[in-house]
Formats: sequence, C-alpha cells, structure tokens
Amino acid sequence: MSTTPSTGMQAVTESGLVRPFFLVTLNFATGSLYLWTGNGDLVYNGTTYIGAGDLLKISSFEEKTDLGAVGASITLNGIKASLVQKARDEDYQGRSAIIHLGAFDSTGSIISSPLIMFSGFMDIMTINEGAAFSDITVTLESKILQIERTKERRYTDADQRIDFPDDDGFEFVNALQDYEIVWGKAT
Repeated sequence: MSTTPSTGMQAVTESGLVRPFFLVTLNFATGSLYLWTGNGDLVYNGTTYIGAGDLLKISSFEEKTDLGAVGASITLNGIKASLVQKARDEDYQGRSAIIHLGAFDSTGSIISSPLIMFSGFMDIMTINEGAAFSDITVTLESKILQIERTKERRYTDADQRIDFPDDDGFEFVNALQDYEIVWGKAT
C-alpha cells in the first residue's frame, strides 16, 4: 500500500517535536467502533474517536514492495467482563478495519490527512477472560488475501439461484449431460 504523507505530515516529521497517534476504525455489523491511542474523545473528520490510551495496543505492520499480504492485530486490554459476551455475539469476520497514523502540531491540532497505515478485514477475535477484566485481540488481514482466495462457483441451478432466485437458466443442465444430440440429417 502506498502511503504518501501530506505536506503537513512531512513538516511535522522534519520538526524537532512529533506527537503521533493512531486512529482505529472497526466496522461491525451493528455499527462502527472508533478508537484512538490517546485519552478522552477526539473528533476527526466529523467522527468521534474514543480514547483508549494505553489499553489499546496495535501490532507492528510492514509495507511490502511486492503483492504479498501482511496483517496486523489490535488488542484492547481491561475490557469489563460484561462486555465480553457482546464481543462474542458480534458479527465481525470479513468486516473492514482501518488504521490511520496521525500527528498533532505544536498547538495540539490534528494535522490534516492522517496516513492510512493499514486497510483490510477483521479475521479472528481472541478473548482472554479474567475474573474482572478481559483482553480482546482482533487479527486483521490484508485486502490482498481476497485476491488469493478462490471463488467456489459452479454452473448449476442451485448456484445460479443464490444470486438470481427466479432464474431457470440452469434448470436442465444435469439432464443435458447424458443427452445425445444428433446434428443435421441422419445418414
């Protein structure tokens, strides 16, 4: 994934003081979860991100020059035990996840256009339960993996009806397999 920083981000990296942060967007079936690596709420681009501070851990991720897939993981520490059941019941696999890298300027304002450091899908959620608090880790997979997956589709009536329930185009395919067709005039 190509990440070209804006001129504001370039200026911050060249200054003597850098105040970086991460924005995490996890799109669940029941709604999106917006987290950031600071404290309190942070409003960026009309969206309010909840500050998770040190409770939010983001694994390292790398950028490749070839089309190899890379992944990442996000861990939330200190989750209340009452919220663990909600995490278990949530539909998350294959849903999008985005991690942005942003920075504050010397006045504490967000520099425009944080970089997209990772964009992919949620894959596996691991829950480590404790007596009062639990840890939840969500493994993310790259969009490149979608290219590598085979599409299991068939030229059958049942497969056609998945997308088009009223289409009878493949209804007689099975009967045609053993049917002998004579073309032209019989000699």
